[in-house]
Amino acid sequence: MSESTTKSWVDSAVEWDVDCDVLVVGSGGGALTGAYTAAREGLRVIVVEATGHVGGTTAYSGGGMWFPCNPVLRRAGDDDTIEDALAYFRAVVGDRTPAELQDAFVTGGAPLVEYLESDRAFEFQVLPWPDYFGMAPHARAGGRHIVPSPMPAERLGEQRDILRPPLATDRGGLEPPTELGGGQALIGRLLLALQQFPHAEMRVKTVCRELIRLNGRAVGAVVATPQGLRRIRAKRGILIAAGGFERNDAMRKAHGVPGSERDSMSPPGNCGAAIEAAMAIGADVDLMNEAWWSPGLTHPDGTSTFSLWFTGGIFVNDEGARFTDESAPYDRSGRDVLGELEAGRITLPYWLVYDNRTGGQPPLLFAGVPLADRQEYVDAGLWLSADTLEELAERIGVPVAALSATVDRFNGFAEAGSDDDFHRGGEAFDNSVPGSPSPIVPITQPPFHAAAFGISDLGTKGGLRTDARARVLDANGTVIPGLYAAGNSMAAVSGTVYPGGGNPIGAAMVFAHLAARDMKSDES
Repeated sequence: MSESTTKSWVDSAVEWDVDCDVLVVGSGGGALTGAYTAAREGLRVIVVEATGHVGGTTAYSGGGMWFPCNPVLRRAGDDDTIEDALAYFRAVVGDRTPAELQDAFVTGGAPLVEYLESDRAFEFQVLPWPDYFGMAPHARAGGRHIVPSPMPAERLGEQRDILRPPLATDRGGLEPPTELGGGQALIGRLLLALQQFPHAEMRVKTVCRELIRLNGRAVGAVVATPQGLRRIRAKRGILIAAGGFERNDAMRKAHGVPGSERDSMSPPGNCGAAIEAAMAIGADVDLMNEAWWSPGLTHPDGTSTFSLWFTGGIFVNDEGARFTDESAPYDRSGRDVLGELEAGRITLPYWLVYDNRTGGQPPLLFAGVPLADRQEYVDAGLWLSADTLEELAERIGVPVAALSATVDRFNGFAEAGSDDDFHRGGEAFDNSVPGSPSPIVPITQPPFHAAAFGISDLGTKGGLRTDARARVLDANGTVIPGLYAAGNSMAAVSGTVYPGGGNPIGAAMVFAHLAARDMKSDES
């Protein structure tokens, strides 16, 4: 876009404090992919991050990316096809989101990986991770999943100070790792790559308060900084990739999102300010009552955190009955929890019942954050024990006969090797728990135990409605020129389901990359 054309839509009465070609709001995997792409294509970029650390929810994550048929998978012998990947995605997501949006995501991952791998800052490796709907057509037992290769933290130099620490450090108080893996490595590699471009600038503690729209186009933003309000002009476009609104209880309530901000696994800055700023200039939204769900182990501090890889135990509701495949992908079992809550069959907490095979510890391998001392859970009434199932039922407040019958029935399934009620162990993900030979473990060894659980989330997934080029739409389906969205600030391409590990980060990166390429093309 030429400067003369630009002047036709920029009101000379607006006093800009700084200008750029591309303003990126947020600093997670999607935001930094968009910033990197724009900078690499020669555009002047400003990244604004609300908190004092960059990385967003990605920095807390495993850093997985669901990118079918990408070069990393191909080098490892992958024989998947884009047609099969699309068929799987469509079978799972259905028509809840536009077909062209689904196409853009599923087909966009492989070329993005090729684009990134041409820069030596990026290295990826295969991490087999089963698709989350193992019985759907063209599901892959090994998944379509890659992760960034680990890297020494010292490679970041001074930028290590602004990288958001992992959850074990940020919430658990552990020492920062000397080697970065997962989401830490993804953000670290993006920061390294951005260092090459002096025309890319990072600003932390800078909150997007308002977007400025003139003559129909989004042209800039008002941001709050420690020095006061500033107006940033963006000549080519603004990318909103600032996460969801899961850390804002008022906004959750307004849009009907279950749960609480304290139980979300995202950073404190994910309060939805940028989404609301876009809505204020006419942006449409979708899926606003949705999130990426998980059962959450409840801790002595009152939080319930994302929990993964159950090696035993069964969840029971207030009636003492099972209600889910406990080994299912976390979003699916989390939605079963929500269904029980809505039906009135669960009051929080609900309970994981298990025997003494693990010495009283809950039989799960990952609880999102480091566990406190066992006695703290016991003192808080969160981990209960009893010599008999009848006593345990009384302690957790469920009918004695019902719990006994539920355990007896489950033990029969364990002996037969088949869960006739919820088909635990029937899909690849159920059987992917490291070191666990079977997900169906009988509950027979006293004393018996129960651990309290709540509902956790990895972030909301409702946000700004976009087209297949990540351009934000208004309520009429018309593009708002100059405004783009990606990540959890964008209404999720996966709709109301979670097709596979790496879907959130993968989609964030693809649509941020497409947004930056569109801004470069001058066709926005």
